[in-house]
Amino acid sequence: QSKMKFFLMIYLVLFLNISYNLFSKKPIEESLIDGQEIYNDFCAQCHLEDGKGVKGIYPPLAKSDFLKDINRTISSIKYGLKGPITVNGEEYNSIMVSQGLDDEEISDVVNYILNSWGNSSKELITEEIVTSIKK
Repeated sequence: QSKMKFFLMIYLVLFLNISYNLFSKKPIEESLIDGQEIYNDFCAQCHLEDGKGVKGIYPPLAKSDFLKDINRTISSIKYGLKGPITVNGEEYNSIMVSQGLDDEEISDVVNYILNSWGNSSKELITEEIVTSIKK
């Protein structure tokens, strides 16, 4: 009797864990839609709707070599960015302040950026990945 309860408990814990993991992750399609809305609300003012930015002032996100470092990309959105950077061979030295987005919003906008304007990424950026990025 007690062995049966033990195995039932183990089974229940495993089932709940698997269910949580299957249903708690946002599908990429939904993330891209949410990310586009966030991009248009918070990012397009500087980086423009086409992601091309403004030469010498706001770096491009379209076909951007800066995006290859996912952790740096997430960190710059999460905490802001200041100081000189080089994007596609061009120097930029502006300040990007944190927009106050939560980790889920950041994951959505990063997924959108990584899959727009000639960028393509096979990796799904999850809220957990964003949470793991520290200053």
